[in-house]
Amino acid sequence: MKPEHYASAEVARSPEEYRRNATLLFISTLTIMSGATISASLPGIAARFSDVENVALLSRLVLTLPAVFIAMFSPAAGFLVDRFGRKPLLLASLALFAVAGASGLVLDTLPGLLVGRAVLGIAVGGIMTVTTALVGDFFQGAARDRYMGLQQAFVGIGGTIFLTGGGFLAEVHWRGPFLIYMVAILLLPAAIAFLPEPQRVRATGPVVEEGRLDGRSKMLLGVLFLAGAVNMIAFYMIPTQLPFYLEHLGFAAPSLAGTAIGAGQLVGVMSALVFAPLRRKLGIMGVFGLGFVSAGLSYLLLSGAQSYVSILVAMAVSGVCMGTIMPNFAAAAMLLAPPALRGRVSGLLVSSIFAGQFLSPIVSQPLIASWGYGGAYAMVGAVVLVFGVVAFIVRLLPSGDG
Repeated sequence: MKPEHYASAEVARSPEEYRRNATLLFISTLTIMSGATISASLPGIAARFSDVENVALLSRLVLTLPAVFIAMFSPAAGFLVDRFGRKPLLLASLALFAVAGASGLVLDTLPGLLVGRAVLGIAVGGIMTVTTALVGDFFQGAARDRYMGLQQAFVGIGGTIFLTGGGFLAEVHWRGPFLIYMVAILLLPAAIAFLPEPQRVRATGPVVEEGRLDGRSKMLLGVLFLAGAVNMIAFYMIPTQLPFYLEHLGFAAPSLAGTAIGAGQLVGVMSALVFAPLRRKLGIMGVFGLGFVSAGLSYLLLSGAQSYVSILVAMAVSGVCMGTIMPNFAAAAMLLAPPALRGRVSGLLVSSIFAGQFLSPIVSQPLIASWGYGGAYAMVGAVVLVFGVVAFIVRLLPSGDG
């Protein structure tokens, strides 16, 4: 990538770059819709298909099944965007996202819903892989941190709007939240007009070394991918289990679940907006420590919640993690990835994150069956808290990141 394609300190320096960045930001808001938008519909889906065997698990898989297909397709998407370019896959993925996401408006069998959600996962895998790689293409240094914080803020804003709106639409009918996926159609013209295709670094001649990872980078990326999976296993206990937990506590209205999740997203927006200064002050490991500790504390608060206000407080604490840890994963991956491998590293990061999302109900359901909702949140919160403490300890070591 030539230097003129980078912004070193400023996120945008021309009207073309403002339009490019705005388009990329709005596309980024779609990623929160892959599953959580229909969170408040889960009880309605479970009731509609109550005659289906194992409906308790299958209804939750309607939320998380896209994740396994995101995890499966993202590495292939990474290879495709490194080989053939970013824009063609992004445009195809946006169109597929709208069609597959809105399929829940018409499909009337649980297997049909699951197939539609699987196809949605393929689309999201393409969108997330491309957008992550494009951030690495278009930005570096301080500008990259600033943009990633802004990107996560837009994801949080999208979450606040889509999740809260999904809760109210679910009160009208459980199919209502599926309508929100059609917003992707509105972004196709902007993507065509305003997103340039970056020049690709080809792994030939003198740049071959730029397309290789050394042993230390491979190890660090492996740890990063594992942490991404663990974080998402814990995080997705909120959209998959919180509506049922609220019902258990006597707060059955779907809008209450959507509002609680949206409250966490709102705090996440504020946290994301200060990601860049936090990243400079705490370093990568320090931000990981902050994110994991806040997530662990929020789950411990959830485990003892007895009122809706206490639920909202716990979700507000979780927002600190939502706003800081995801851009930190992307920033760390792009720091380690050679230019010629950005697509593949992005794909593997997306894959690890969504593998954790898919595994979340599979891990949490047995915990809930054995220990109840409060006990399950307490156990997972304690594990995540340990991750945060370890990250802070590594940050303080002489060899830790600064």
